[in-house]
Amino acid sequence: MQERSSVDELAEQLRRELDRYSPGGKLPSSRVLVDRFRVSPVTVSRALARLAAEGLVVTRPGAGAFRARARTAATATGDTSWQEVALSADGAADLVPRSVDASGVLVSLAAPPPGVIEFNGGYLHPSLQPERAMSAALARAGRRPGAWGRPPTEGLPDLREWFARTIGGAVTAAEVLITAGGQSALTTALRALAPPGAPVLVESPTYPGMLAIARSAGLRPVPVPVDADGVKPALLADAFRATGARVFVCQPLFQNPTGAVLAPDRRGEVLRIAREAGAFVVEDDFVRRLVHEDAGPLPRPLAADDPDGVVVHVSSLTKATSPSFRVSALAARGPVLQRLRAIQIVDTFFVPRPLQEAALELVGSPAWPRHLRSISTELKARRDTMTTALRLGLPELSLPHVPSGGYHLWLRLPDGTAETALTTAALRAGVAITPGRPYFSAEPPAGHLRLSFAAVAGPQEIQEGVRRLRTACEEVL
Repeated sequence: MQERSSVDELAEQLRRELDRYSPGGKLPSSRVLVDRFRVSPVTVSRALARLAAEGLVVTRPGAGAFRARARTAATATGDTSWQEVALSADGAADLVPRSVDASGVLVSLAAPPPGVIEFNGGYLHPSLQPERAMSAALARAGRRPGAWGRPPTEGLPDLREWFARTIGGAVTAAEVLITAGGQSALTTALRALAPPGAPVLVESPTYPGMLAIARSAGLRPVPVPVDADGVKPALLADAFRATGARVFVCQPLFQNPTGAVLAPDRRGEVLRIAREAGAFVVEDDFVRRLVHEDAGPLPRPLAADDPDGVVVHVSSLTKATSPSFRVSALAARGPVLQRLRAIQIVDTFFVPRPLQEAALELVGSPAWPRHLRSISTELKARRDTMTTALRLGLPELSLPHVPSGGYHLWLRLPDGTAETALTTAALRAGVAITPGRPYFSAEPPAGHLRLSFAAVAGPQEIQEGVRRLRTACEEVL
């Protein structure tokens, strides 16, 4: 975080000073900038690279950095209005609209403005990521024989075997496909399991990215409510009967956003209900590796207790590593596996081999279990810090469940609170939060917020973020 801030500050200072130099004029050398601003050579290099990307400077290896010359006048802008007709022609015949709303996904992907505390992040803060271990793994992977060759389309055998072991039960490497991140795996699964226009049962509330996937595939999400023990089996059975759906997507472990864990007595019920409906259960096991220190033994994935091929299992390394470490697995049994494989090949061919080799190096190194232990301890501490700060500073926000895994809390707002107004006020106060509305596929029962404690620098930033949120609440509530 400190390095990133230094790069931002140096880049801004250099922008302000560019007018001192004529077009084509040479900027001070990197050594001079290091001495003057008391920053590292890496910071100088990154700041200059940013200005070069903005077209403000030109860097020449061995010569230095120069102020860019003025650009020639741009050519006249063309008329793209014809596209409105082309993109919407015969739209009335579409099963679903062809436009896709990605706003619910972008909330957790977009970086907030400088100085804004990131309570809306969906990934680990850089200080929690195993950057050294990943860099070392990538370096070792690059030296492996054939590392830059074409991998098997299903994925490297050893990596498939590792994922099969982590899923457990009777799952074998032959039943695993390596995919490029959980989002890609879910996209493949939904395209394979349901035709456009079909209903798909989803937990309510649920992950906005999954709702976006379903709608972009032409599917109709049908909500099934969850409580502190996960999805309600009786309502799931009713939804299957009412809709004729053949797919149910769920997150049995530390559900996003509620943090619920599917209760032991419901696990078998969910599989039985789906089997009787002739339906698949897509199990999104997205944060199994983000368990908190006080969680105790975790339940096995549903796929480990499924001999009949009801479950299509998705698991990923991304959440526990870095948003750019996009390696995940799809596991399935029976004829559906071939359909999943065919769709993945058509869409992406395969996951790049160097990334797969790096994943093998990472999970096979002593650094991997150390990293998992470290984030287990750190996430519990951050969760406790945020929980305490909210209860002391914002008691009017209801926190019905404190999870023992994952990276966020799910809060209910007082009745009548406008989520949009509070989100806007919070941003003005310097904290980015995630409104609850995008997590519901139908009308929500109340206003909610999701607050992440993993994307911030540490406990002090959590406490400051809650203080800023208090300011926003005083304005809106």
